[in-house]
Amino acid sequence: MDIWYYLMFPFTWLLKFFYSFFNSYGIAIILFSLAIKVILFPLSLKGKKSMIQMNMLSGKLQKLQKQYAKDQARYQEEMQKLYEKEGVNPSGGCLWSMIPLFILFPIYAVVRRPLKYWLGLTETAITAITTAVTGAGATLSRGYPEIDIVSKLFNNPGLLNTAQAAAPEADLYGINLNFLGINLADTPNWKFWEGGITWNAIGLLLIVALCAGTALLSSVIMMKTNQMNNQNQAAAGQSKMMMLMSPLMMLWFGFVMPGAMGLYIISNSVFSTIQELICAKILKKDYEKAAEAARQRELEEKEEEKRLRREKAEAKAREAEEAKKNKTKQKALDEAEAAKIPPEVREASRSGMRQYARGRAYDPKRFGEVTPYDEGAIEAMFRAQAEAEQGKKKKKKDKNED
Repeated sequence: MDIWYYLMFPFTWLLKFFYSFFNSYGIAIILFSLAIKVILFPLSLKGKKSMIQMNMLSGKLQKLQKQYAKDQARYQEEMQKLYEKEGVNPSGGCLWSMIPLFILFPIYAVVRRPLKYWLGLTETAITAITTAVTGAGATLSRGYPEIDIVSKLFNNPGLLNTAQAAAPEADLYGINLNFLGINLADTPNWKFWEGGITWNAIGLLLIVALCAGTALLSSVIMMKTNQMNNQNQAAAGQSKMMMLMSPLMMLWFGFVMPGAMGLYIISNSVFSTIQELICAKILKKDYEKAAEAARQRELEEKEEEKRLRREKAEAKAREAEEAKKNKTKQKALDEAEAAKIPPEVREASRSGMRQYARGRAYDPKRFGEVTPYDEGAIEAMFRAQAEAEQGKKKKKKDKNED
């Protein structure tokens, strides 16, 4: 046997244990799911407590996030110190809630391959038995031939003898998969009328419907208890998403798996709902404490928001007052500076109706009196410059001739 046989052994043993008392695979499946819930109940309760503790710490975590927003390494360090101080495992709530999902895979393997995990047969023996059974005229399910074989071996002693002869070293026996008139080895077919309407076909469809319905009920109850825990908006959104996804997943599982797996899904959902109600009652005081802490945190956040708005308004008022004072002060300085300007300069700086259009410091006499315009003097100046230029050219020409 490979390692998978030994990994599945605890699940197979528990399922066979219940079957030995009632000789009914359906009852064994229901009691198996109940036993798993009872065994895991302390861990589930611990996970619920961890979720409550995490919710109560959310206020302190938000403060740390704001305080060390620019230093993520320091934030992670302080957050870890807070977890250690409060004795909280941040992954505790999620970890324990995932265990039932991990149980689903081994129970599926045990249901799918009873010849290997239930009867402990080798692959060689399984192949020989399958060949013998099909050779005897039995039609097997394509996806789940082994569970179909053990069901037919229970209902047909002659077929059991044929299979035993094909694998004499095996200790073969059939398994009673009839539950309330439904063959749990069969896979549901939505075209239940094909081959004639029978209770078995209708019952398998009812199992599929109950898979989705009980999963939805369990999700609704879980969301209600999470609301008691006053989850944040992100967590509440995830709960709503799970409430929608879980029934759809279970509906799909119910259609593609044998009725035995559908019965396990129904049992697990029902017991999960009961577990949620029991946990809610046990942790009622913790939920109330968490709710009070959440209300107090909400009040503190509102007060903090009011304080920030008030400080912002006060800072804005101070800035406005300061700007007003600066404007008044500047105006006084401008008036003092303007008073120093002589009236004649002030008047000279005016351009039309615009005072100081030429600038406050405009003074037409800054560089002395304006020289009066003398056209004769200007002409004499230009004439002298022209004569000087001609003299230079003549002197240069005489020099070149020499």
